Amino acid sequence: MIPRWHTGRIAAATPSDFNFWRTAFSHGWCDLLPFTFDEKQRTLRRVLETEAGTLVDCTVRSAGPGIVINLRSPAPLTAATRRSVLTQMRTCLRLGEDFKPFHAAARRHPRFRWIARTCSGPMLRAPTMFEDIVKMICTTNCTWALTKIMVTNLVRIAGRSLHDSVAAFPDASSIASLTERRLRKEVKAGYRAPYVLELAERVASGKLDVEAWRTSRLPTEELLGELRTVKGVGPYAAENLLKLIGRYDRLGLDSWSRSRFYHLHSRGRRVKDATIWRHYEEYGEWRGLFFWLEMTRDWHDDKFPLSKEIS
Repeated sequence: MIPRWHTGRIAAATPSDFNFWRTAFSHGWCDLLPFTFDEKQRTLRRVLETEAGTLVDCTVRSAGPGIVINLRSPAPLTAATRRSVLTQMRTCLRLGEDFKPFHAAARRHPRFRWIARTCSGPMLRAPTMFEDIVKMICTTNCTWALTKIMVTNLVRIAGRSLHDSVAAFPDASSIASLTERRLRKEVKAGYRAPYVLELAERVASGKLDVEAWRTSRLPTEELLGELRTVKGVGPYAAENLLKLIGRYDRLGLDSWSRSRFYHLHSRGRRVKDATIWRHYEEYGEWRGLFFWLEMTRDWHDDKFPLSKEIS
């Protein structure tokens, strides 16, 4: 039976220095389910699951000084559902994070003044730390095409689905219910399968509280060490997860970003990682964000890269 859809709309204010599209399109997460995006319409879509278990199909766009979220659900859109959707979307878009100090730092450097002018900076993230970690593991040692295959299969196999086959990201219990064989064969996770499974089992059992990392007051070095306790999370993955937490003093180098640096700063010649680090040393606590925005500037200027290999 085709469900009767309940529809609604939420309008939300955003900070004065917030750019919706540059946040939505800040890195590859917008291209990984449950996120999808429309470059022409400049909209971001994903299915969210509320605390009560309600699935809501959400499409977000910029609207004047804020954003508008269009909602669609087979369940009534109660006040609690709307609050949950708004809270999760604010988390995804980093609306509670203050980027004014970062933009002030950008204005002090002529080569980076474009960052403040375009209100760039916030990096899209998932509603949960768990989802961010699983996805980051799926980016390691592979092409972007394979990352998309793994995440797409995981969502379709283990995520709760709406009638038209769009689904939410599976929670830890749902992934923990899979076997390593299914993760290898059906999800195509390969060697990552036992890492994803162990993470899901630890989170589902309550032995590991990954959500606490987003509000942790630990020094960055200690927090980095905690992230590294997750099997499958090496230096690259941990340093990029730090950016999704709100710590920006690490670069998170991988083959793609190294190649971009070589192209931009050494005429294509390979250099040591230490050389790349020295190049951004003066930017202190923001070095990782300056690095990432410089590497991806042309995504917004004249390219649309996510259909190509970017890792």
